[in-house]
Amino acid sequence: MNHMKQYNTRAIMASLLICGFVGMFSETALNIAISNLMDVFQISPATAQWLTTGFLLTLGILMPMTGLLLQWLTTRQLFIVSLASSIVGTLIAALALNFEMLMTARVLQAAGMGLLIPLMFNTILVVYPPEKRGAAMGFVGLVIMFAPATGPTVAGLLIEYLSWHYIFWLSLPFLIIGMLVGLKYLENVTEVTRPRIDPLSIILSTIGFGGVVFGFSKAGEGDGGWTSMIVLSSIIIGLIALVLFTLRQMLMRDPMMNMRVFKYPMFIVGLLLVLSCMMIILSSMIILPLYLQNGMKLSAFATGLMLLPGSALNGILSPRMGSLFDKYGPKWLVIPGLVIVAAMLWFFSSISVASSIAFIVALHIGLMVGISMVWMPAQTNGLNQLPPELYPHGTAVMNTLQQVAGAIGTAIAISILTSGMEKYLHSSPVPSESVEVAKAMMFGSQNVFMFTMIVSLIGLAMAFFIRRVIVKHAAMNSMH
Repeated sequence: MNHMKQYNTRAIMASLLICGFVGMFSETALNIAISNLMDVFQISPATAQWLTTGFLLTLGILMPMTGLLLQWLTTRQLFIVSLASSIVGTLIAALALNFEMLMTARVLQAAGMGLLIPLMFNTILVVYPPEKRGAAMGFVGLVIMFAPATGPTVAGLLIEYLSWHYIFWLSLPFLIIGMLVGLKYLENVTEVTRPRIDPLSIILSTIGFGGVVFGFSKAGEGDGGWTSMIVLSSIIIGLIALVLFTLRQMLMRDPMMNMRVFKYPMFIVGLLLVLSCMMIILSSMIILPLYLQNGMKLSAFATGLMLLPGSALNGILSPRMGSLFDKYGPKWLVIPGLVIVAAMLWFFSSISVASSIAFIVALHIGLMVGISMVWMPAQTNGLNQLPPELYPHGTAVMNTLQQVAGAIGTAIAISILTSGMEKYLHSSPVPSESVEVAKAMMFGSQNVFMFTMIVSLIGLAMAFFIRRVIVKHAAMNSMH
């Protein structure tokens, strides 16, 4: 029955993609504004960092529950809740008079995004037949990559000529349009089964994922770093809670997060490849702007412009890679993609203050093209292996672990950068001179790129195990 139904896939996708784009845009646009906000609100970098950490933390806590929510609420209900949260959050942010107001707004925005992204993946798995999923997932890739790419550039312009409030005033009308389109065309595509809610699972997952994301984010802030008691205790408590959470899920009849997804080898390979991409992207997305602004002394707007071509190309190529995946399977995209990524990161690990802007832009383009060859094909191939009843769980596992990997990657990158800089300045005769600080920045950044290159080589080793999944359960679906 499920198989015969025709959906207005274009309108459904349009509303989900508009909302997803705006959500991702405001997530990254604020990063450029952070130094500006520190002046406006008179807050320290560690406090300002919370605008990003708080966002990630909310996602890390909410994402594990989405598998459950997708079975409790209809598609439309979940869409309305997610957008109401985003719209209210964006409005509060646009009106924010102080840090507390902005922080509240960020949590509401993150809650909206945390519900929308899994809803987007799950809807695609339901409304598109397997042979068209790659291209549809590619469009999600376009949003997930293109929004963070344009965020910093547009934000740089808005901050220069208007004020940071306009980042949110600009997003608001698009969210409202997306919501109206969704209300008109989005249908309920998932079955509401209302599994039993287990309070203990929710508590364990909140402490577990929340603790790990919080601990790593805190470590990345650089005060006391990895040795601080808060960092160590929250990571350890988080890990213990995660072990208990996992054990509990394995013993339950209707688990909140079904660990049976790990019985499917291609799901595991796809997941590991997506996580390594996430770590590479987030580490380089943090280190490159820092390096360009502090090492090469470029303005925020110039930095945004330099990173635009690569990120835009990544977004534009995403649907194309999806179609190639539908045609040829994952292997011929993923392996060459990781070879390109590793090569670009190897070149990145030797950039210096003398490197030309064109060279850095070219490397960034290469890196982003390589990532677009890996990310969506690996993700789609992994999810394709799951039977339909595990789709909500598969997307919940993938999205949650991506947030965790993102927090971990960011934290490791920042701490490698800081320790590299300290080490360099420690041996420098004139550590306070700006030339030396720029060189220290270069030395620290090179170490981070070495670390991401190692991650990409581990990914490459895993990529040799990827096999194309032939979806058998589509035919069975049309029977009942």
